[in-house]
Amino acid sequence: MTAPGEAARRRPARRPTIKDIARRAGVSESAVSFALNGRPGVSDGTRARIRRVADELGWQANSAARALSGERAGCLGLVLARPARTLGVESFFLQLVSGIQEVLSARHTALLFQVAEDLDTECALYRRWWAERRVDGVLVVDPRTDDPRPALLAALGLPAVTIGGPAGPAPAGALLSTVWADDARAMARILDHLHGLGHRRIVHLAGLPGLAHTARRIHSLRTEAARRGLDARQVRSVTTDYSDAEGAAATRRLLDAATPPTALVYDNDVMAVAGASVAAGRGIPVPGRLSVVAWDDSPLCRVAHPPLTALVRDTAGFGRLAAGELLALLDGGLPRTVEGELPHLEPRESTGPPPRCA
Repeated sequence: MTAPGEAARRRPARRPTIKDIARRAGVSESAVSFALNGRPGVSDGTRARIRRVADELGWQANSAARALSGERAGCLGLVLARPARTLGVESFFLQLVSGIQEVLSARHTALLFQVAEDLDTECALYRRWWAERRVDGVLVVDPRTDDPRPALLAALGLPAVTIGGPAGPAPAGALLSTVWADDARAMARILDHLHGLGHRRIVHLAGLPGLAHTARRIHSLRTEAARRGLDARQVRSVTTDYSDAEGAAATRRLLDAATPPTALVYDNDVMAVAGASVAAGRGIPVPGRLSVVAWDDSPLCRVAHPPLTALVRDTAGFGRLAAGELLALLDGGLPRTVEGELPHLEPRESTGPPPRCA
């Protein structure tokens, strides 16, 4: 049985209020309000005493009240409308968020993060967050080829940064900046490597259809293959949901073909490791009979056997760039488009010449 007074001891400590500060400082509540909000009406000595008492009590301004009064909420939003099962195994977003958080923490700005089941839910969150003044701006990921979000953000007047590059121009008057990486040139680097090794049957296991960067990578593969005179039936892309399960399933289908590919390019590290495992389970040596490339490098790629050739980029740095651009917008800067560092290909033991009979 709970002892008398024990329940009270277990209650969360009550947050200090302006009334508490006024009582301890021996001033009126209005004087505390003037002092803490930087308004005239109190002497410098009184202002210093009030602020000292507020610090001693651990007082912090209420962000919701500040937002209602027209001040910043001190918070940025990030929504991921992706299948939840794919987020737990993919390192890209964890690294991206770590870079974002590094910049925001230096500015004492919070990050409101939520996973949404679809794009409609994501848009509804933006409307609610902005109506409730819960965020000052949002970071938008996974631009679509037919994306309703830029128009919505422009209509709301919600400042935003699109990470990955929009499929088209921003709506007029939108407070929308963009940070992007050149997926087309990155794909060209991969194809340069594989073509130089002698591969002519190359399949790209792409991510989700409808994403702008998926479309850019697929288009680049086709363009680069045509430029080299390669057969479009032998150099092609298939889409997946980024998961290890779909990566493995797609690999099995490709290896079961009458004329299987000699090189596979996966749009993330998890699928690449899963695909290499499928090959190993079938007794197909990598890279003796099959070369494997991962789009994004990670510890998974480096500890795999053999270590996987991968595109290397500073994903956390990409997050820092995006967060910095959004803070610049909020500080009065103009919307702009900024290109991130071009990824470089790190050849490892998973790529080599195709078998002579291929």
